[in-house]
Amino acid sequence: MRPPPPQPSTAPLAPGLYIVATPIGNLRDMTLRAIDILAGADLVLAEDTRVAAKLLSAYDLKARVERYDDHTDAWRRPQILERLAAGERIALVSDAGTPLVSDPGYRLVRAAAEAGLPVFAAPGPSAALAALAVSGLPTDRFLFAGFLPPKSGPRRAFLAELAPIRATLILYETGPRLSDSLADMQAVLGDREAVVARELTKLHETVVRGPLSDLIITFADGPPRGEIVVLVAPGAAAVATEADADAALREALTRAGPAEAATEVARALGLNRRALYRRALDLKGDGDRP
Repeated sequence: MRPPPPQPSTAPLAPGLYIVATPIGNLRDMTLRAIDILAGADLVLAEDTRVAAKLLSAYDLKARVERYDDHTDAWRRPQILERLAAGERIALVSDAGTPLVSDPGYRLVRAAAEAGLPVFAAPGPSAALAALAVSGLPTDRFLFAGFLPPKSGPRRAFLAELAPIRATLILYETGPRLSDSLADMQAVLGDREAVVARELTKLHETVVRGPLSDLIITFADGPPRGEIVVLVAPGAAAVATEADADAALREALTRAGPAEAATEVARALGLNRRALYRRALDLKGDGDRP
């Protein structure tokens, strides 16, 4: 027998600041808890009150909405903290997805936490995680790096900092800059496997996979429209030299025995633990000699 569908919560909403994820495209991705929170909130804070008003209207919610973004943060934040301290229920939403992920809200959450005020997360849609899930790239380690710098010089410098990181890179980009950014990625990161995910959960959702060189050709004809997430696979691991291993072992031996040091370095550098253990004994013996 099928259980009855979940009903709106009748429990009163506890006082505090609620970080509420909202759909990135498909309105049916709204969670039941998010609806409950927005229905029970004394105030909804939004980047763009017009976008928030359309969202609330889609679910027949009548919450009061006020603007909160990086431009209003300095003077709005003290007022919001005052209201939270008085026991109000305030929800923060972004234009789409999870607030604070390349969106305003960090300073407010930090200030509320420092003041000892309750902060709750109502998790849900996120373009970065949705793109990672469908990318086919490694998901065991990933780094969300947000938007790339708009100009090539700073963009290449930014990518150079990311190059050594052994994780799938997740980046946001705009259509007009996509082609140039892909070219800079290939120049700095090499011809790695990558994915361009566009308009996720929407009618014209597309996910294009391939080496960066192929993606450059694919998007050479003109800028794509819509919200874009670019994911780049981790680069090949650098092979550690004997000098690298010795340096790592010497450092590890300052705080651990040979066995523990060998285990730590083996994991970090991908080298044989038994050989590292023998070398650690040699290095420790050298250090113990007069």
